[in-house]
Parts: sequence; C-alpha cells; structure tokens
Amino acid sequence: MVSLSKVKKLRLYRSLWVLGAVCIGFLFVVLVYNALRTNSKTMIYSNSQVHFWSVTSIDTSKYSRDLAREKINDIEFDKVIEDQVRNIAATGASHVSINTPYDEEFVPYLIRWVEAARRNDLNVWFRGNLSGWEGWFGYPRLNRDEHIKKIKEFILTHKDLFEDGDIFTPCPECENGGPGDPRHNDDLIGHRAFLIKEHNATEDTFLRIGKSVHANYNSMNADVARLVMDPLTTSALGGIVALDHYVESPTEFARDVEEIAASSKGNIVIGEFGAPIPDIHGSMSATTQAAWIEATLYELTKIPQVVGVNYWTGVGGSTEIWNSKILARPAVSIIKNFYHPLKVNGFVKDELDRPIAGVTVLSKFREVITDQYGYFELPYYPKGSLPIEFHAIGYGSANSTISRPGQQFEITLTKEQKGFWYRTLVFFKAL
Repeated sequence: MVSLSKVKKLRLYRSLWVLGAVCIGFLFVVLVYNALRTNSKTMIYSNSQVHFWSVTSIDTSKYSRDLAREKINDIEFDKVIEDQVRNIAATGASHVSINTPYDEEFVPYLIRWVEAARRNDLNVWFRGNLSGWEGWFGYPRLNRDEHIKKIKEFILTHKDLFEDGDIFTPCPECENGGPGDPRHNDDLIGHRAFLIKEHNATEDTFLRIGKSVHANYNSMNADVARLVMDPLTTSALGGIVALDHYVESPTEFARDVEEIAASSKGNIVIGEFGAPIPDIHGSMSATTQAAWIEATLYELTKIPQVVGVNYWTGVGGSTEIWNSKILARPAVSIIKNFYHPLKVNGFVKDELDRPIAGVTVLSKFREVITDQYGYFELPYYPKGSLPIEFHAIGYGSANSTISRPGQQFEITLTKEQKGFWYRTLVFFKAL
C-alpha cells in the first residue's frame, strides 16, 4: 500500500514535470519565433538615394557644341568647362549632356568635356552629331549610309571616351538633316528604316568594344514622334521615345507626353525641355521660370512611362539656369529638389514582426517593391499629403499617408489564411 506522502510526492513530481514541459515548449516556441523573425531595423539605409527618373541631365549645347571650333585651342576655357560640369553634378544629375560634334576635328574638345564629367562622377549623354548631317561648321552633307559608317568608326576609334552607363545619341533631331523631315519628304518608311539600322549598328559596336552604353535615345520633335514612333518602330529602337518638346503650359506638356507614351507603347525620355522660349512663353522673370520648371517636373513625376529628363540648357540662351558668370537662378534649386529628391521609407511586416518581401508600395509618384527585409523607399516632393498603398499576395492591403519628407513607416499586413502554427505563434507573441 502506497503511503499518502508518496502520493503527494508523485503528484508534485508530475506537476513539476508538466510545468517544465510547458516551459520548455514555451521556450521552444519563443526560440522558433525569434529565429523566424529578422530584425530588419538594424539594417542601415541612410546613405541610399532614390530617384524619380533613372536619367537626370542638364544640357551644355551652347558651350559644348556652339563654341567647339572657337574654343578648341583655348586651354583657359577648361575652367569654364569645369565650372559648368561641377554645378551640374551638384544638382544631383546622373548625366551631363555634351553636344560636341563627332568629327575628328572636334574630338580634342570633346575629350575635355568628358574628362570634366568623369572628375565630377557624372555619366555622359553624348548628344552630338556628325557635322555633315545638318551642315554644321561648313561640313559637306552626309547621306544615311555615310552617317552609319562614320558613327561606327567614331565609336571604334574613340572607345576610351565611353563608360558603362553613358548614353550615346548618334543623330539627335535627325529630321533636321540628311534627306529631311519625314513629315514633308514622303519618306516615312525610309526614315524609320534608317533609325532602326543605325540603332542596331550602334548597339552592335558598343557590344564589340565591351561597353554597356545606352544606344541612341533618338530625340525628336513631338510631332515627328507622333508620326514616326508607332509601337513596332519604338520596340525596334529599344522601347524608348526621346522627345525634344517646348510648349506653353506644364499641363499641355504632360498631356502630350502621356499621349505619345500611349500611342508608341514606349517609355519616354525628355531629350530637351526648358523655359522661356520667347516665341512660346514670352518673357519670364527668374521666379516665373522657376515656377514653370517646378510645375512641369511635378507633372512628369506622375507619369510612370517617363524614365529620364534633360533640361535645356544650363548656361546660354533664354532658358539658362546659370548666367555666364555661373551665378545660379532660382530654377537651380527647383531642379535639384527633383534630381536629388527627398524620400520616405519604412518596413512592412506581418503580425509576427517578420519582414514581408515583395510587397507593392504605391504612390502617385512611383511603385516600388519591398526587399528581403521588408524595406522600401519612395521619392517624395513636398507638395501636400500623399496617400500610399501596400499590397501583397496572401495578405490584406493597407493604406497610409505621407505628410512630411523623411517620414518613416512601420506597416503591418494581416495574413489572409492563418494556419495552426501561425495562429500559435501569434498567440505566444501576444503573451
């Protein structure tokens, strides 16, 4: 017969065993939960930069092209080149647009501009041409086959000019030279065929020299683009339509861009835009110019097909944003705010504080996807509050509002289908 004391001891041991098992089980769950959880907030992203467009550029044509022969032997002019390129870099631009002709006569001058770009950590958007295409500097006219041949020779001969990430346009506003404008010469088919043939030749030549350079970006007048850039041609030219466009109002500008993006089925690079053009905008004060540029760029941020912009021009002409003494107008700070924008960021997690990768984060400016740590960044222009949405497969959606630059978010999405193990972890997390 078992004594009463022994029974009590057995019950005590059993209770202690059950309690120990529960504690071990709880510890196991906690360890598993912590193992599954990634402390993404320890990741450091403060030095990262977001952009509205992958290409941001400012044009130098009034100096890099128009003065090419005049300043080719003027070594003191290097200071002017350096000052202009350094100021362009300070706006946060990714590229400087250099328009020096591709003829051998001008290569030494072109090299000086390119070297200034490299010193200032800028890629180059080559927007020159062979002088003979439009008859610049008294050069004899070229036909289409001659143009393609000489462009290939230029790239092969001067391969050291190029770096990965550069853009090379062999024939900007091609309608202004050669056989002429396809709107007037009844040669639309020939014009398209020439653009495609030169595009292919240029891309092949850069592959041959082992440089990852974006070929062509053949900028053209918007009316020419409406005629030339049908979906088939756009696709053959790399899916990019480059527009040199000047109109009176920012609203009209954006409407034209959206129309051409829709009709071409392509992405849009703004090869040239600026104000004031006297015949279009009349006269503008420095303040009015800045307001026009701000309104235009703001409209462009809302068009997802726009992937690049090039302001025309930095110094020189009615649209300049620095004067000849390199003194900045108010427009410079406006452009900087768009080229080097403020950002908001944050993390998206589930109910267990685990990061969710692949969440679509959507604002009227941009759509981004969270990384493996559930982290996202969005560019932001401080012009009122901005709704943002969060969507992920298998989770309920969420909404929030951006109200200030630098704002950080911590968004929790609720899982739609919760299995036993998930519910168990949620329970213990609540404890």
